Amino acid sequence: QVQLVESGGGLVQAGGSLRLSCAASGRTFRTYAMCWFRQAPGKERRFVAAINGSGGSTKYADSVKGRFTISRDNAKNTVYLQMNSLKPEETAVYYCAATTSYSSATMREAIDGWGQGTQVTVSS
Repeated sequence: QVQLVESGGGLVQAGGSLRLSCAASGRTFRTYAMCWFRQAPGKERRFVAAINGSGGSTKYADSVKGRFTISRDNAKNTVYLQMNSLKPEETAVYYCAATTSYSSATMREAIDGWGQGTQVTVSS
């Protein structure tokens, strides 16, 4: 099973940007679609973005389209989430996730492995 470690979270003002990174272990990284989810206090963990194994296809939650960009570097076993124009309501723990089913990547039930999460706080 793939092991995931996120980094890059922190405190940012509304309208600012952050770039999250997720480093994966193992030699099978490119066989996984990679995703980002987020969970605000008292709320369910929700899909943010996904990218297929080759990096040639991406999908986003409607709320982040045009502001967030997911990308991956298979040579470095790393996936990224560039977040621009951040809003206070996007304060949450952001989780990196791996799945063998890109078509189902928006669903928590399809996830094969989770990172430990990284806190993103957007101040108003």
